[in-house]
Amino acid sequence: MTLGETETPYELKLVDFAKGEHKQEAHLARQPFGQIPTIEDGAFTLFESRAICRYLAQKAGSPLVPADLQGRARMDQWLSVEQSNFSGHAMKFIYHHTFKLPQEEAVLAAAGTALDVACNALSKPLATQPYLVGDQLTIADIGYLPYLEYVMASPASEVIAKHPHVAAWWTRISERPTWRKVAGR
Repeated sequence: MTLGETETPYELKLVDFAKGEHKQEAHLARQPFGQIPTIEDGAFTLFESRAICRYLAQKAGSPLVPADLQGRARMDQWLSVEQSNFSGHAMKFIYHHTFKLPQEEAVLAAAGTALDVACNALSKPLATQPYLVGDQLTIADIGYLPYLEYVMASPASEVIAKHPHVAAWWTRISERPTWRKVAGR
């Protein structure tokens, strides 16, 4: 989505997990943990999605990374919340409902409670502004999209629905043409 929002040209190279390409030396040279994504920008290689998004946005001079110190700090804050307090809990539902990797009911209940806490926090800025950092989409908003895409197709969507500002934000960001393209809609 960041590539699309910044209108950065790119060539997509698929890594076939079924063939174990992510654990072969060619990929491990780019990503030492055998994960995706990675980028190669000339001789420069970078892995980890949040770092990649920051790099691409800043290279393009995009407002996806706020120019002011406080705006960048808020963006980093909400990215940290996503990584520490949202995505891990969302993944419990994604494992269970999307990937059919059964999770114990107690695990799903705890994950639902933690998502509710995260949504309470997200609701505060979203009650008065369209995006997490203000009037402009940032990397912080983009960070939540992959998890929300799958959560909204699971029973955990009920947690999101309990938070009207978060639900409205999800609708707003998920209908952007760049996300619709990424999500295949």
